[in-house]
Amino acid sequence: MPARLILGIDPGSLATGWGVLSCEGSRLKAVSCGVIRPREKIFNRRLLEIHESLEKIIAAHSPAEAAVESLFFQKNAQSALKLGHVRGVAVLACLQGGLAVSEYSPAEVKQALTGHGRAEKAQVARMIQILLGLPKPPPSDAADALAVAVTHAHAGPAVLRGGPKGAG
Repeated sequence: MPARLILGIDPGSLATGWGVLSCEGSRLKAVSCGVIRPREKIFNRRLLEIHESLEKIIAAHSPAEAAVESLFFQKNAQSALKLGHVRGVAVLACLQGGLAVSEYSPAEVKQALTGHGRAEKAQVARMIQILLGLPKPPPSDAADALAVAVTHAHAGPAVLRGGPKGAG
């Protein structure tokens, strides 16, 4: 059985984390990860930059599946709206690239990685380092993206929530 390649995405308008994970049976390996930091000041232009960056990442790595962190409660409505836009752009880039897309809440990701749904970012990054055998923890947003991909890998290939032709 060939390895599954999963693109994990942690959306953010100032920093969108991404990570590509290879999943072969129970073996997980970080293929690549990084953080998209749009240079544009105008929000709509930042969305375009994030979309174009994700298109390049998808073209470079050819993942078949994507796992995107879903929205969580925001006290500031404006921040929630912007995050929703970034999430939408990320999902659109994945669907345009032919990827099946699943979504996981921050609590689901933290629970899957640390056993505790309210874990700190540093705990998640450290668990990613340990699980994937990395020499040091990746940058916070990239670690979060890899954590989303690991959560999806553990959920199994049958768990595709909101795929290209499905619900969501």
